[in-house]
Amino acid sequence: MEVDSFNYKNTEIKEMNGEKTIRKVSIKNGIGYKSVTKYRRGRKVGSVKMPVHLEHIKVIRGGKFIKGLFDDCKNCKKNKTRKNRK
Repeated sequence: MEVDSFNYKNTEIKEMNGEKTIRKVSIKNGIGYKSVTKYRRGRKVGSVKMPVHLEHIKVIRGGKFIKGLFDDCKNCKKNKTRKNRK
């Protein structure tokens, strides 16, 4: 199964309590990237972009769901609240 000519794009948007999380997967000519972007109150809080492994590209091409695909994108967590400084 050849992955060189495979193109795929998918976006998931989740909104809850004024926060928005966007998860994207894009594969172009067999090279794939995944990204997670978080927004809070309309402002961009953080973003992470990572490559997709070749094994995952083959599974996506087969039309299967990959549980935990974005689990290694942990750097895009909520900002911790700062203590009030006097």
